[in-house]
Amino acid sequence: MVDAQAAQSGWTAAQTAVVIVAVIAILGGVVSASVTYALNQRATRRERQAKAFAEALNAVEDYAEMPYRIRRRRDTPEARYDLTDEVSKIQSRLAYHQALLQIEAPEVAASYAALVRATKIQAGGQMRQAWQQPVLTTDAGMNLQVRYPRDQIDAARGTCISSMRDALRRRRARHAPTLPTANSDQPQISRAAGGGEH
Repeated sequence: MVDAQAAQSGWTAAQTAVVIVAVIAILGGVVSASVTYALNQRATRRERQAKAFAEALNAVEDYAEMPYRIRRRRDTPEARYDLTDEVSKIQSRLAYHQALLQIEAPEVAASYAALVRATKIQAGGQMRQAWQQPVLTTDAGMNLQVRYPRDQIDAARGTCISSMRDALRRRRARHAPTLPTANSDQPQISRAAGGGEH
């Protein structure tokens, strides 16, 4: 009876099937587009966060490098001004990254603040010592033959990088070792192999 009524009204089972298939296709497209959009947003956020982390770590490294730059300074008032100006700019960048991480990645902010504090204590003391050293006047003197210790900086950096990895939610990278920087204390590299110079 229903088939007879459908046939009389001109609507067939085949037409119903076409409508159902079209609706399923539209819903499938919407779901697929939504999933793709969500995954793209997540990847973009992770990439933005990773870049912010790298830039924050770069500011710390710039500060830790300042004792060497001060030690190799030129003996001019301009050079002294440029170096103190550079330290001020780095301080500003460190403050910026601390604030940014408090907003973007609060789970990382405390470990980054500890890294900044350790860097200011250790490299800051080394900067004071470097200013008190005589100005280098020969090319040979530029090879300092000593490396400023970084043990406190490296320990805080390792903790900070671990929290950054956790924030990025990369399970595979969580167990990867924290790689040292070029100026890190590296017990596995002997001083005879060049690990003692900067």
